[in-house]
Amino acid sequence: MFDDTKTSSPIVIEVWADLGCPWCYVGKHRLQRAINSRPDADRFRIRLRSFELNPDAPREPETIESAFMRSHGGNADVVMQAEKRIRALAQREGLPFALERWNANTFAFHRVAHYADEAGAGLAFFSRVQDRFFAGEINPFDTDVLIRIADEVGLSAERVREVVSSDEYADAVRADAEEGRALGIQGVPFTVFDRRFAASGAQSVEAYARVLDSVVGDTTEEAV
Repeated sequence: MFDDTKTSSPIVIEVWADLGCPWCYVGKHRLQRAINSRPDADRFRIRLRSFELNPDAPREPETIESAFMRSHGGNADVVMQAEKRIRALAQREGLPFALERWNANTFAFHRVAHYADEAGAGLAFFSRVQDRFFAGEINPFDTDVLIRIADEVGLSAERVREVVSSDEYADAVRADAEEGRALGIQGVPFTVFDRRFAASGAQSVEAYARVLDSVVGDTTEEAV
C-alpha cells in the first residue's frame, strides 16, 4: 500500500560547517537555492552541525593575513590571492564578500549556535551571523553582536550571555566534531542528506539539486 505520509515527511539535511569558512558560506547559499527551486521545498530541514576548522585559533580576533602567517608562515599574499578568487566567485553568485574580516576561535559561537538550535532558530542564527560577517558588517567575536543578532531571530539575549560566559553546550560542539570525524570529514562544508547521501565541499546548485532528487526518489521508493 502506498503511504502518502512518508512521501511528505520532513527530510533533514545536516551541514557540518564553521563560521569563517568561505566555502561553507557559498555552499550554504547554493544548497538553499537548490532547495528553493523545488515545489516541495518546505519538506527539507537544514540543520547546522559544528566543526571547527582551526580549534587552536586564539580567542582574540586577528586579521586573516595574521592568522595565515601564524599558522603557516611564508607570504600572506598567498591567502589573500585565494580570498580574492573566492570573492570573485561569490560576487558572481550575488553574495557580498568582504576581504577585511576578523579571524578568531569559533568555539563560543558554536556553543551559542547549539543553544539557538535547541530553541528552534539554529539555522536562522547561524546564517544571519555568517552572512553579515562575510558582508563585512559585523565582528561575530563580540558578545554584544551575537546578543543583538540572537534577539533579532527571537532568542533570549540573557541566555546568550549566559552561554558565552560559561561552558554550556561545549560537549555538544565536541560531539558534533567527533561524529563528523567518524563520518570521515576532513574539511567543511560536509553535507549529509537524510543519512542516506553525503556531499563533501561546496557543490554547485545543480549538483545539490541532483542529490535532492536522489533523496526524494529513494524515500518514495521505500514508501511503496
